[in-house]
Amino acid sequence: MGDKAPRNNAHCTLPDDPDQSTYRFIIVAAKRARQLQGGARPVLPTSSKKPTVIAMEEVRRGLVKYSLTGHAPEELPVPEPAA
Repeated sequence: MGDKAPRNNAHCTLPDDPDQSTYRFIIVAAKRARQLQGGARPVLPTSSKKPTVIAMEEVRRGLVKYSLTGHAPEELPVPEPAA
């Protein structure tokens, strides 16, 4: 009964890179999954048919290029000490 091999959950893990935002990873992978669902070809050879699994692996390996858009957050002014 307890002889089952452990499942490989590598496709469910998020990158451990502290410079990489988990939110950004999810957004980029979701957009890539939509491209795959729309007919785009996978960059990696894979046995999986699920676009989300393929997209997450492509993003994790750095094969999906993206650029940050929008404006950088503004710095708040530093208050001057009272005299």
